[in-house]
Amino acid sequence: MSDEKTFHSKMNRRRVLQGLGGVGLAGIAGCSGQGGSGTGTGNGTEGGSSSKLKIGQTKSPIEFDPIVLNDVPSTEVVDRIVEGLYSYDESTGLVPVLATGEPEVSKEGTRYVVEIEENATFSNGDTVTAEDVKYSFEAPVKEQTENASELNMIDTIEAVDEKTVQFDLKYAFAPFPNTLAWYVVPKSVREEDKDAFNTGGNLVGSGPFTFEEWSEGQFVRIKANPDYWGDPKPKLDEVEFVPVEESTTRVTTLKNGENDVIKGIPPKQYSTIRNMGDVNINEVPSIGYYYAAFNCKEGPTTDPLVREGVDYAFSMDQAVSNYVEPTGVRQYSPYPKAVAEEWGFPIDEWKQIPHDKNVDKTKELFDEAGVPDDYSFKIIVPPDDMREQIGISISNGLKEAGWEATVQRLDWGKFSEKYVTGKESDYNIYTLGWSGTPDPDAFTYYLFGATDDTIGVTEGTYYHDSSDKGATATEKFVQARKENDQKKRKQLYVEGTTTVLEDRAHLPAYNLKNSFGVKDYVKDFASHPVLQFTLSTDHNNVSVQK
Repeated sequence: MSDEKTFHSKMNRRRVLQGLGGVGLAGIAGCSGQGGSGTGTGNGTEGGSSSKLKIGQTKSPIEFDPIVLNDVPSTEVVDRIVEGLYSYDESTGLVPVLATGEPEVSKEGTRYVVEIEENATFSNGDTVTAEDVKYSFEAPVKEQTENASELNMIDTIEAVDEKTVQFDLKYAFAPFPNTLAWYVVPKSVREEDKDAFNTGGNLVGSGPFTFEEWSEGQFVRIKANPDYWGDPKPKLDEVEFVPVEESTTRVTTLKNGENDVIKGIPPKQYSTIRNMGDVNINEVPSIGYYYAAFNCKEGPTTDPLVREGVDYAFSMDQAVSNYVEPTGVRQYSPYPKAVAEEWGFPIDEWKQIPHDKNVDKTKELFDEAGVPDDYSFKIIVPPDDMREQIGISISNGLKEAGWEATVQRLDWGKFSEKYVTGKESDYNIYTLGWSGTPDPDAFTYYLFGATDDTIGVTEGTYYHDSSDKGATATEKFVQARKENDQKKRKQLYVEGTTTVLEDRAHLPAYNLKNSFGVKDYVKDFASHPVLQFTLSTDHNNVSVQK
């Protein structure tokens, strides 16, 4: 495991890289469904093909500045426009993009030096410089954005010369190669008008597409960058992203050709799409995690007996089977299956921790914990049908056991405000999801880490402060990110995760696939475990051939 390569070659224009001894996830690409593998380099139409692609998104983008954005629909647009030093190959191996090759690593893993491609330019013609890289990695922390915790392991960044940048870390952070995939933006353009940069008015990147137009809640339009510095040049001239939040309507837009591709196939619509005849399903397991979490700061769910009682009140296996599959798969830990298998985590042991439904045990544990008979549990969920159904399944079980329970579906703004308060009056239980890079740190530090730098500090559980047991478990996750020895890191993750699961700070639920319905005239579209999908890369180049 620890001898596998972290960095992989960029097929068309990069030398084979020697790797840094990190963990790769090479096997996941085999799940990518109907995606092709052509890598044509022409721009525009070919042999009567159309040059415009319309993609139906599940939600509307809300902002476009990669320094501050923190939502998937916005990222789906920006990833075509803004590049990083590195990105992912067709799976989860890292490849250089703006970088010339793998970084030079020294000082026991605390110094990374990266050379930048000599001819790399932004779409406005400006050269990509080390100062731009330095600025892009420093800005999220200096501006105290929600993305600060993704970069806070960096101590200093130095522009050694115009095309060389040096990162010095606070400690030997083993997953740092994934951090190097962070976006690079032009300092001068963003500093001139940050608001316009965020709304797309002067968004500039070095990628194969440029920002064209945005009508909030209606569409986002991007166009091929005619002066793109890299290869391959996109075959598509234009891509339009259209938000269609209602899932059945989204499927209808695919059927009638209003959209060429739609994201997020709802569980009950798989057979409908398969029966269309002119549509393929293209999907790959994402690097994600969905769960139910408890308020461990206030109320009865601060007691592990109550949390275990809730676990007995319903069957998560049945809930996922009824409301998530085949769009997603059951998950028994915070780690996506590919990550857990690659690290050799004890998946079979963790699978035994959740209980089968037994409301008599719920009653017994609640009585032992002294939960009042007239107590009403409050479950909050975001505006998502699958997560709402998990909440309803828990609520129905609690009612069957003899306690009142309400499920409150909130819009994202209200939900985001409430689930981190730790107030009993706001929630006892919430359902949420998380996506990250293919490293355990992405799922432990940000969800359970006990430092002031973590997003939301506690992610709404307050588990660290609930007991000595909780503190010990979560501190292991902080230790793991500072440990460079692979075996020691694994042991810390196994110990900390086992405690979290047994103590039921979270009830792991499922992981979704990045699933797409794709018209058969769309050639070479590829779903991706980290990037959602790709349009113009070394392993695919989408065209529309009606």
